[in-house]
Amino acid sequence: MLIGYARVSTHEQNLDLQLDALKAAGCEKTFHDKISTLKEKEERKGLSEALAFLRPGDVLVVWKLDRLGRTLKELIELVDSFNKRGIGFKSLKETIDTTTSTGKLIFHIFAALAEFERDINHERTQAGLDAARARGHYGGRPKTLSNKKAEQLRSLYNDPIKKYSISDLCQMFGVSKTSLYRYIKPEQAQSPTAGTTA
Repeated sequence: MLIGYARVSTHEQNLDLQLDALKAAGCEKTFHDKISTLKEKEERKGLSEALAFLRPGDVLVVWKLDRLGRTLKELIELVDSFNKRGIGFKSLKETIDTTTSTGKLIFHIFAALAEFERDINHERTQAGLDAARARGHYGGRPKTLSNKKAEQLRSLYNDPIKKYSISDLCQMFGVSKTSLYRYIKPEQAQSPTAGTTA
């Protein structure tokens, strides 16, 4: 059984073009979504209904690939889940049909390209980190103050005269308020107003 799925955003054209194409392709039942906010995944009720309706041997048909998924990763995951359930997938504009050998090959190529892109991004990230380490920079949160500086900070903070405000101390030691409270005792960190007098 051919099951159609159509999707438009509220700022796009109406669904008629897609619904007509799906009907012409022989879809016996069609589900649709009209997305009105940025919370697209929460709004794709029609897609959820279509996925629940599909049975082994069925084929989900869309007008264009981007109607089913916004990213290549999302598309591949969906089509992979269809394959595992014995469900076919067809995109009319791109003439992709995973019930055929050619359609399966095209999707394998898509999956390989997505994996290649992930690997390239990982390699670039790793190369960037290696280059930073070679220059003496390390990933993660840097330790802003040496032990000696941290001790000086604690000493000034705990000074009973309170000559320096929190803002003064942050400026003197080049740290944020959050970092400052990390260097002082936990019980003092819970009371940010402590020692704020000039």
